[in-house]
Amino acid sequence: MTASARLTESLEASMSLVPLPVLPLVDLLARLGKQGECRYDPDLHTGPDVFEVEPIADRRARVDAARTVCEGCPVALECLEYALRTNPDHGVWAGYTPRGLAALRAQVRAEVAAEAA
Repeated sequence: MTASARLTESLEASMSLVPLPVLPLVDLLARLGKQGECRYDPDLHTGPDVFEVEPIADRRARVDAARTVCEGCPVALECLEYALRTNPDHGVWAGYTPRGLAALRAQVRAEVAAEAA
């Protein structure tokens, strides 16, 4: 099972429980900065700066390595919550790229719509 599939399962399981209070974004970010595994190598999750071209093969390898780090992160769900609330345009967040986050949002919207029908 992939890291993102495990995170999705955890997210779905947590949604079925009593909703937890929503932390302010600044508190979520502080928690990620203190406990996130990505703090040891932030460039792995963000990639090179905007003025540097990253070959596709290198980007894929970097994203795969970042996802592996996310698998063992103690604040992966908080990271996913932060990413879903802020809609980042780059980086790897809880094992998801911005494109993956958009797909997850669309999947959740479709499931909610199906349940409402």
